[in-house]
Amino acid sequence: MAEEVWVGTWRPHRPRGPIMALYSSPGPKYLIPPTTGFVRHTPTKLRAPAYSFRGAPMLLAENCSPGPRYSVNPKILRTGKDLGPAYSILGRSRTKTTTTPGPGDYFPEKSSKHVFDSAPSHSISARTKTFRVDSTPGPAAYMLPVVMGPHTVGKASQPSFSIKGRSKLGSFSDDLHKTPGPAAYRQTDVQVTKPKAPQYTMAARAEPPGDKTLKPGPGAHSPEKVTVTKPCAPVVTFGIKHSDYMTPLVVDME
Repeated sequence: MAEEVWVGTWRPHRPRGPIMALYSSPGPKYLIPPTTGFVRHTPTKLRAPAYSFRGAPMLLAENCSPGPRYSVNPKILRTGKDLGPAYSILGRSRTKTTTTPGPGDYFPEKSSKHVFDSAPSHSISARTKTFRVDSTPGPAAYMLPVVMGPHTVGKASQPSFSIKGRSKLGSFSDDLHKTPGPAAYRQTDVQVTKPKAPQYTMAARAEPPGDKTLKPGPGAHSPEKVTVTKPCAPVVTFGIKHSDYMTPLVVDME
């Protein structure tokens, strides 16, 4: 057993618990409230008063009059404008037009019967719509009253009798006891009262006992990768430059 080497006053050994050097993330150090600033200050430390600077005030030119920086038109006096007559050329005003008939829409030759005397003229028109919707019944819609039977109209009728069907109540076929008939009973199985013959059933094919687990085939093995019984070339792996347990160098810039 090799002798353990001492480094200074301590001997290197594996840590008993996880240390911060084993974690690549910052860890819980950001969960501690800060001791500087005003926002999210730690409640265990005294916090000094904080002051903020207010922004510049709003410009007065945005909500005030422009002032005397604009020159006044010299042609405007205290009594009004001192100008001569001025004229401007405008566009043609838009007039409201109505749709009126033109000269070609009139037919004076057809107005002779309204101006001069003319003989009466008649025209043959199509059938009016009132006859098409006329709902009066036709000759075939009326039925003459019957002359036979008890429903005659305007004539004396002899007494008539009707033959009614046989009543099931009180007849010879009326079942007073409501007893079941022979067809209401089921036939009793013979094997209930007599010796029962042997019965056989056909079961499924029985499988021989054995191991049903899936096993790898010949193609699942790679004998060319075996290095236990055959010589193997040296294999080199790349590690890290420094130990996870080494403390990083911190230089105070004061």
